[in-house]
Amino acid sequence: MSSLPVVAVTSGEPAGIGPELCLRLVECTHAARLVVLADRGLLSDRAAALGLTVRLRDYDPALPPVPGSLEVLHQPLLSPALPGHLDAANGPYVLALLDRALAGCVSGEFAAMATAPVHKGVINDAGIPFTGHTEYLAQKTDTPLVVMMLAGETERGPLRVALVTTHLPLRAVPDAITPGLLTRTIEILNADLKSKYGIDDPVILVTGLNPHAGEGGYLGREEIDVITPTLETLRNTGVKLVGPLPADTLFTPPVLSRGDAVLAMFHDQGLAALKYATFGHGINVTLGLPIIRTSVDHGTALELAGTGRADPGSLFEAVAEAARMAARR
Repeated sequence: MSSLPVVAVTSGEPAGIGPELCLRLVECTHAARLVVLADRGLLSDRAAALGLTVRLRDYDPALPPVPGSLEVLHQPLLSPALPGHLDAANGPYVLALLDRALAGCVSGEFAAMATAPVHKGVINDAGIPFTGHTEYLAQKTDTPLVVMMLAGETERGPLRVALVTTHLPLRAVPDAITPGLLTRTIEILNADLKSKYGIDDPVILVTGLNPHAGEGGYLGREEIDVITPTLETLRNTGVKLVGPLPADTLFTPPVLSRGDAVLAMFHDQGLAALKYATFGHGINVTLGLPIIRTSVDHGTALELAGTGRADPGSLFEAVAEAARMAARR
């Protein structure tokens, strides 16, 4: 057990489903030593309320883990947490979980981190500007650009979808897709498919921006003016790229079989298909960071908190993927 990579799992928003999903981690085995960052009393109370018998054990890196127990790195709540009831007083607590996990990853104490969902609104209500895990970790590690990629298993194998732009209004997307952004995004995706996924010579399927990939300029010129020239330049450096392809037919088995990952131009263009195919078991991977970070592909689900009905599948897979990446590294 001591030779296994240590994966830090942040429990996320204390009023959401994150704490109970973390408790469910004792139900499966992973090729990693898992350490849950949370308030120990919160986990104990949530387990009792749900009728779960989970042995909680304080994490001590000098001691071997005990099979069947959940190792906890205690981080104290700032205010009592009730399922389904947000409290801005705990906004700093949520960020403290991330800060501790990140510090452990940077120092080498942890090999990777997997994150349960946070609630962006309540963190901002606490007076802390926060747009999401991805942006926060990028800022904390001085990473100029990170790439959001969601992934999951389908009947025909793994599906990986990365994004050029993420949380932007649609009217802002065309102006945001510049040769520089597209180039750097593809370089990060290509490099991490090699280093984190072990794919020696990845093939990336690239969508167009417009319907029918612009229809030769009749439905928009972004493909002609920006996307195609950028792809050609990168092909000349050895990157294997297919596209720009019409997004409405890219997500079909014959096309997907030609590549190892999809690069979509904007959020819903890529993630609608991905989540339809993998929801509940898909994960979010942040590419370009100097550390390994995976996450669930869903939110805090306040309406399910404390009911025991939340599906832990996405967190299970996020932890498993973090462990696989750590083993490859």
